[in-house]
Amino acid sequence: MALADRCVQCGLCLPACPTYAESRLEAESPRGRIALARAWALETIPPTPAGETHLDQCLGCRSCEAVCPAGVQYGALLVQARARQRERRSAGWRQKSIEALVARPALLGALLRAYGRVHAWLPARWRLLPPPTIAPPAATGFAPAEESVAMFVGCAASAYEAGLRQSVARCLAMLGVRVETPSGQTCCGSVHAHAGDIEGAQRLAARNRGAFESTGTVLTFASGCHEAVAQALDGGTTRTVDGIEFLARWLQTHAERWQWRARPERIALHLPCTQRNVVRSAATLRALLSSMPGVEIVELTASGCCGASGTQMLEEPARAATFRAPLLRQLQESGATRLLSANLGCRLHLANGTSVPVQHPLEFLTGCIEAAPSPQAVSPSA
Repeated sequence: MALADRCVQCGLCLPACPTYAESRLEAESPRGRIALARAWALETIPPTPAGETHLDQCLGCRSCEAVCPAGVQYGALLVQARARQRERRSAGWRQKSIEALVARPALLGALLRAYGRVHAWLPARWRLLPPPTIAPPAATGFAPAEESVAMFVGCAASAYEAGLRQSVARCLAMLGVRVETPSGQTCCGSVHAHAGDIEGAQRLAARNRGAFESTGTVLTFASGCHEAVAQALDGGTTRTVDGIEFLARWLQTHAERWQWRARPERIALHLPCTQRNVVRSAATLRALLSSMPGVEIVELTASGCCGASGTQMLEEPARAATFRAPLLRQLQESGATRLLSANLGCRLHLANGTSVPVQHPLEFLTGCIEAAPSPQAVSPSA
């Protein structure tokens, strides 16, 4: 009720909401969903299957939160509303299966790698995700580190982001940063929290606190994981830093150590909802990409959300594809030869609809950074 009462029903969130833009239904807007959640909490109207569906179909993009003049914490309200919803009805078997798998990253990684081996022979309707790629061997032998940081891996990223982690570790090692990957870490818990399983999310947060308790700085790469990791580690001595922000700061303060490798290319940039509205590292990423010589950036803005929305791309692939379609059309029309996106779920969803290579921006950026040439000694004049 306290969260809902901050909403003044002004309607400024409506133009920012992708589900309202698609349906033009008040109940598919943030204002409408807040009104439903408030009425259910007050028990002035009974929950109905139609009302539950409107709550289900929220993409959780939080674009409404970013434009709200009253400062409504829509993300927190959505989690609480779905927690109450889960008390009223049990989660479906798909959601429960996904929650069980992401809480076991080792098992999930093994299953995803097996899926990658048989992907080409599967029927099209079973290819809900692109296959993981095999990462190249990690590079070693760089100078002693001046700083140490830890990587947060998460769940599906164990299979899908091995190349990203190796590229970032290689680049940071060259710049004097040692990168570690503590054992014992697990899923960030966002999948559970956004489906109303708050207790499950809290259990995962406790495991991550234990894994990173002796770490000074933790880097996150998936914008959809960042807030959950930061909240789990809040209150201790550990800093949670978005990997893009960390790289940008280190490059700025150690400009004499590196240079861009020339790579002329037209790149399409997708800014995930969580990067724009939660992590807020979009401006930093734009600045990094714009500083690269020869790189032309085309920002994809055709849709407010790609539709991945956590598990919705797996549970409702047809509906998720309707939000993705405008972005893919814009990508095709742009002539870009590569697509960058900072959230794993968005990358998987987009990659499943295009043949254009899809990468994390950090994998592309760190692959274009090389050590600056050593200054040549100048002989004294005779």
